[in-house]
Amino acid sequence: MHSSVSTQKQLMKSRQVLSGIIVVDKPPNISSAKLVADLKRLLHARKVGHAGTLDPFAEGVLICCINNATRLARFLLSGNKVYDATLKLGIETDTQDMTGTVIAVNPVTDLPEASIKSAIQKFEGQIEQQPPVFSALKHKGTPLYRLARMGTPVQKPARQVHISKIKILEIKLPLIRFEISCSAGTYIRALCADIGKQLGCGGHLLALRRTASSGFKIQQALTLQQIAERVKAGESNRLLIHMADALTDMPTCIAGEELIEKIRHGKQLKKSDVIIDRSSKKQDEKENIKIVDSNNILLAVLNYEKNTDRISYACVFVN
Repeated sequence: MHSSVSTQKQLMKSRQVLSGIIVVDKPPNISSAKLVADLKRLLHARKVGHAGTLDPFAEGVLICCINNATRLARFLLSGNKVYDATLKLGIETDTQDMTGTVIAVNPVTDLPEASIKSAIQKFEGQIEQQPPVFSALKHKGTPLYRLARMGTPVQKPARQVHISKIKILEIKLPLIRFEISCSAGTYIRALCADIGKQLGCGGHLLALRRTASSGFKIQQALTLQQIAERVKAGESNRLLIHMADALTDMPTCIAGEELIEKIRHGKQLKKSDVIIDRSSKKQDEKENIKIVDSNNILLAVLNYEKNTDRISYACVFVN
């Protein structure tokens, strides 16, 4: 009985911390880091992080993780993304977007719509993409964009990304607006530059809006002003998406008291301890499992491997 009461006290304590996910509609001309700092002040939060940087000129879905939920960012970073992008043909820049220095200007001839569609479709599927030299990727601890600005650009090796679909929304030369669904790690700037090369005239990314990330859509996003209004109205808790609900793609196990106690004390778990509701989701060779209580409070995330009986801890939220 004492064990049960102790566990419930720990859970009640963890619930008092304002933790969860807020989907923010990032405006242009502000860095993701600045937005996170503004949100932290607004919520009086101990910690705020984000799951997937947007360039300062870009806008749209930025998943922000509040307090304990910052530990979930790594699970959200790898989710698929959807963007609304505008490519401007005929002008190449060193950054591959509209913020850079123009390095080449080429005439844009009357390109047939069929030729444009054919060129763009070549980038669907699994492709090799060269990361931009102006990017947040690091070389020996230094972001590439800093090295590029110092005149010592470093080109990282090409890597595989997956583009599931590119839908052309409007062609009004020299502009092409399209929607793209892609894997995490895809650079839309690099894609625009590559499409421009494919069409023989070069090009750069003119505008970018992220409309979905890791299952969260722009319709769920709030502006900083809307968030400020709700905080002022005393509705901070209603802003948050619960941590368990944020991990939409993870199989779920609803823990009983015995499993809660094992997790709380960090005991070794076996597959027989964890009954998983996969909701028709096929098991992967390796995957993460979310453990929740009967009230859908996230207790832990576990590493689950198909060919072993043991389960390891990824992160635990029960003290």
